Amino acid sequence: MNKQGDLIVISGFAGAGKGTLVKRLISEYDRFALSISMTTRSPRNGEKDGREYFFVTKEEFEKTIAEDGFLEHACYVGNYYGTPKAYVMEQMSKGKDVILEIEVQGALQIKEKFPQAFLIFVTPPDAETLRKRLIGRGTETPDVVEKRLLRAKEESVLMDRYDAILINDDIDTCVKDAVSYIDAAKASPKRCYEFLERIREELK
Repeated sequence: MNKQGDLIVISGFAGAGKGTLVKRLISEYDRFALSISMTTRSPRNGEKDGREYFFVTKEEFEKTIAEDGFLEHACYVGNYYGTPKAYVMEQMSKGKDVILEIEVQGALQIKEKFPQAFLIFVTPPDAETLRKRLIGRGTETPDVVEKRLLRAKEESVLMDRYDAILINDDIDTCVKDAVSYIDAAKASPKRCYEFLERIREELK
């Protein structure tokens, strides 16, 4: 089997629990590494370069764009954000499965550039649970909750572009299911191409 790690892209509705899922996977399994994004925004209190983000100048970021150095990138509120290709490939070459938590459009960009990426969409069991979780956060106004639900409606149209749908009803079960889905994906023919090529050569 191919010993190189895989790129795992995790998306989901706001309030689906994808952030908690990613933290659990990183903390409980040595095999996973977290992709670190590059940004032109200034570090916030407590943030460290190379941990939360790679903090760079606009010129450095645009140079990386020109060199095709991103798996995906976008501009939000005047600042660039992107997934550096070199860092991801370095971790994968070490055998790490690299997890990238990103929104739907960015995930589909990555799938176009990197077809072997395994895309997981995290969702609660139903829309009412999603609404309750968003309200239960206590950090968002009713208007913001409605905007997030509208955004979820838009994102739901693209759910079938993902490789797996992960229902987060219980976080412990969700973590186990995520690992099972990733393990199953590793056995698919398109992700075992080196093994397939080798055994075909041996059988000649």
